[in-house]
Amino acid sequence: MLDGTALPLNSPVELMDAFIQLGFSLLASLATYFLYQVFYGSRHIGAGVNRTFLVGGPAITLLFLTIQTSIPLSLGLLGAMSFVRFRTPVKDPAEIGFLLLLIASSIGAATSNYLATIMLFVLVTIVLSAQWLIQNQVNLFERGHLIISIDQQSFAVLEERLTPFLAERLRGLRLETMSSTDGRVGLHYQYRRQPGFNWPTFTSELNQLAGPSEIEVFVG
Repeated sequence: MLDGTALPLNSPVELMDAFIQLGFSLLASLATYFLYQVFYGSRHIGAGVNRTFLVGGPAITLLFLTIQTSIPLSLGLLGAMSFVRFRTPVKDPAEIGFLLLLIASSIGAATSNYLATIMLFVLVTIVLSAQWLIQNQVNLFERGHLIISIDQQSFAVLEERLTPFLAERLRGLRLETMSSTDGRVGLHYQYRRQPGFNWPTFTSELNQLAGPSEIEVFVG
């Protein structure tokens, strides 16, 4: 006020309740960040939205604590938010799910729906864990492709040693096609994918087996 009177500092939201709600929102943001890192962070294909979680959660909670007591404030917030633009696009739809989880937990904290919010995190953790287990089981049966190209003269020498070498290191090895073009032999294998397989070591050992012969390896 310009007439010298003091501005009203009272708020319809109790101070202790606000501390509890903001604290719960921060814990929910930490839980969202943890779930993101465990189930998604290792992919390195996202836009890095997790960097906003710890600040975004409590901020969203405070916004809802403020606007739920005033309709004009809520309308003004909608107008203000219309000017916000994300310069970094969301690169993976999975990130939208984590953003929705953050927003839902923030609203749950602002409305004191603590039990429902905890149930949401329990459900999301169960679903993400089940998805991770199913994907790992599928990967155990997923087959990859290995193409080896070697000159014809060297192949005649290496043929007897090459198959045992590959069968020892690759599970479910199966020769699909064999071709000979321009003095080189092409071998197309299928194998069962193995999580964490060390391809650089495999290629190095294969080159040692081939000796001075020129060998090319393509993995798919």
